[in-house]
Amino acid sequence: MNVARSSGYYRTRYGEDFALLDTKTQKAWCAVFVAALLAYPFVAGPLALDLANQVLLASLGAIALMLLTGYAGQISLGHAGLLAAGAFTTGILFKELAAPFWLTLPAAALAGAALGVIFGLPSLRLRGLYLAVSTLALHFIVIYAGGEYETRRGFSTGIIVDPPRLGDWALDEPRAWYFVLLAAAAATLLFAANLLRSRTGRAWRAIHGREAVAAALGISVHRAKLSAFVVSSTITAIAGCLFAYYRGFVSAEAFSLYLTIEYVAMVIIGGMGSLLGALLGTVFVVLFPYAIDAAMNLLGLAERLSSVVFAVNYSAFGLVMILFLVFEPQGLVGLWRRAQDWFLLWPFKQRPLAGPR
Repeated sequence: MNVARSSGYYRTRYGEDFALLDTKTQKAWCAVFVAALLAYPFVAGPLALDLANQVLLASLGAIALMLLTGYAGQISLGHAGLLAAGAFTTGILFKELAAPFWLTLPAAALAGAALGVIFGLPSLRLRGLYLAVSTLALHFIVIYAGGEYETRRGFSTGIIVDPPRLGDWALDEPRAWYFVLLAAAAATLLFAANLLRSRTGRAWRAIHGREAVAAALGISVHRAKLSAFVVSSTITAIAGCLFAYYRGFVSAEAFSLYLTIEYVAMVIIGGMGSLLGALLGTVFVVLFPYAIDAAMNLLGLAERLSSVVFAVNYSAFGLVMILFLVFEPQGLVGLWRRAQDWFLLWPFKQRPLAGPR
């Protein structure tokens, strides 16, 4: 019993099932990782710091989509529309009422929750492709409404949003933004991890597995589906609000359908049904275009392919998605788990048990 308990891979109390970190090794590595995150903005250059901010900002939307699709099993193609809803709510309130940050953020969250209810209702009747098309309508409706507001108010280049202010201090430095976005991403991750361990999270897993069985076990399938849409939409709209303040402007062109595809790719490439997969997928998708550009510069192809650089990025991005779907359905988190198992089992080898001769 002492060996099992010290190894950390066997639990002896029910309370241990609720621990986010099981072993001393995990706690030590977590402390090292947190220290590295806190020290990063003091050693990173401007470009590296901006990339980190992009990753942290995108991780909020990726976690939200993972809750909806990866855990609750509800397909959504309206993610960019929800981001736009949060951003436009922020921009309109700031432009029309000069609303401060502490008012625009909850207003964006309420707008996202309302859209989650409205467009979550079809999920009670629709499934699969039909549900995906209904959520796609959300994208076009929000983008159309935002574009009409821009046109009628004469904001041809977008809605300019001043940085959040706290007294005389303005949140306009990349380093300050890094810590704000890091806190937002950490809070979202902890909220999602604890929510998945609650009754609501278990209900989402159940309806993802088999709705009929979940209903037979006494789970309200309709309530579970609707709650998944509301929670995911609220988090996504908050990410849209932060996006508006971080970029300093809101424009309908920034929320194209390709942005939705990128978030779906984060979930697929990272690994379905894993919060770690959402984070790994976010890092991969955000940094992938910059890696392609660096590879082209290294190979001396940047000037030759400068006119088709976007086509090269799109083609490489699509190829990577296909490769992951075919050869690694579990995504990056599957690769991580296999590497982790290899280190845990090394230098021992798994051998089949000797059977009867």
